[in-house]
Amino acid sequence: MFRDIALALTLASVAYAQQAGTNTAETHPTLSTQKCTTAGGCTTVSSSVALDANWRWLHVVGGYTNCYTGNTWNSTVCTDPTTCAQNCALDGADYSGTYGITTSGNALTLKFVTGSNVGSRVYLMASESEYQMFKLLNQEFTFDVDVSNLPCGLNGAVYFSQMDADGGMAKYPNNKAGAKYGTGYCDSQCPQDIKFINGAANIVNWTASSNSANTGTGQYGTCCSEMDIWEANSMDTAYTPHPCSVNGQTQCSGTECGDGDSRYDGYCDKDGCDFNSYRLGNTTFFGKGDIVDSSQKLTVVTQFITSDNTSTGTLTEIRRIYVQNGKVIANSNANVPNVPAQNSLTDSFCAAAKTEFGDQNYFATLGGMKQMGAAMNTGMVLALSLWDDYAASMLWLDSAYPTTANASAPGVLRGSCATTSGVPAQVESQYGSASVTYSNIKYGDIGSTYSGTVGTGPVSSSSTGPSSTISSSSPASSPTGGSVAEWGQCGGINYNGPTTCASPFTCHVLNSYYSQCY
Repeated sequence: MFRDIALALTLASVAYAQQAGTNTAETHPTLSTQKCTTAGGCTTVSSSVALDANWRWLHVVGGYTNCYTGNTWNSTVCTDPTTCAQNCALDGADYSGTYGITTSGNALTLKFVTGSNVGSRVYLMASESEYQMFKLLNQEFTFDVDVSNLPCGLNGAVYFSQMDADGGMAKYPNNKAGAKYGTGYCDSQCPQDIKFINGAANIVNWTASSNSANTGTGQYGTCCSEMDIWEANSMDTAYTPHPCSVNGQTQCSGTECGDGDSRYDGYCDKDGCDFNSYRLGNTTFFGKGDIVDSSQKLTVVTQFITSDNTSTGTLTEIRRIYVQNGKVIANSNANVPNVPAQNSLTDSFCAAAKTEFGDQNYFATLGGMKQMGAAMNTGMVLALSLWDDYAASMLWLDSAYPTTANASAPGVLRGSCATTSGVPAQVESQYGSASVTYSNIKYGDIGSTYSGTVGTGPVSSSSTGPSSTISSSSPASSPTGGSVAEWGQCGGINYNGPTTCASPFTCHVLNSYYSQCY
């Protein structure tokens, strides 16, 4: 949403490069994941993560002289964009020592402040030189997360960006570092602080940031569709699709980037259509001690439903389910006037929320769910990060935003954090020991990646995953008699439970092994 990630994630005297350096060997930390099917269960995949180029040391090829120091380019070696890319090398990373990034089995921990380093972003790798590409239509994506150590102003984010699998090496000959060194980043904010875009240095009209000693912005940005699976701290969370009119990583300039007054004229939907339970009227659903308790580890399940329940259909709905302490918990239903009391994202839900909140529906203008699904169908790269926000202090996630609006107006209050919270200088000095842990990443057939038992509140009498039942924060999902609640399983091979859905829901076949009420 309203953010500029790289302004927030800073590291003194480092920058972004296109050549591959040799001063430090690049060794990707291993991280196991699982691919699942309803028929065969889950299979472990040997994966690893690569640090984004934004955090790496940039120096002259074959030497140690910085190409970028503080927020200033070395004008001697960076005389023009192409020459700079040819003269400068991106080096390997000391993941744990310099960046506070560690892995253990299926768990990845990102520390907030390590020495002079602040935050980080890594990508899941399929091999030493290529990112893992995810195609999640008619699939679900699941992971465990611990945000208990993330206060107001921080964001532990898990999201997909429509980046190139090789980091742009094939398209741009000057990029010799590629995915191995974390190049080729793009997102729906069209960030202009990325130092190298399309194999060239972003030095034209480079302007040093006034509130950060290590960053600046150039003439160009780098845009692509983005699916925010999880943006959260211990106070609030949201999931948000951001479609773009362009297909894949695309350089922008001026109006194309959607900056300032051109926010709704650019390539991408920077606002997106967000589902934030607090913003949608459920202020006790997510947080410490709430229905989904952020003081403990939890499982996040996101399902991508298509028009014909196949991987080639049109994306029509994005659903969210939680599992905690073995209990499956339905997402909260919206509880604001003139917005459907549903707990998933659809085009009609987004339109109603945008109208009620007084937001421009650029999501619909750029094609909404259909356009988001088209991007997902090409394959997207998984990013996992921890950052603070130099642009808006993360208030768009966890406080009243914009701060000039009446906090009682619909959609303004997004969380309980104070409007004075989240200032990066304060967060970095007071909460440097903050961290987030992501673990147990799974992806595959709907209903195949999670399980659970009966939770508190209204529950179904059948399953919503292997051997599970679902609890709900709303009576709308409660069963009647032997019927199945919303999101409950109602059919499939080897399924022996009830097949009638509670009114007004009907049973939909998602695959041979799994049918679901909605």
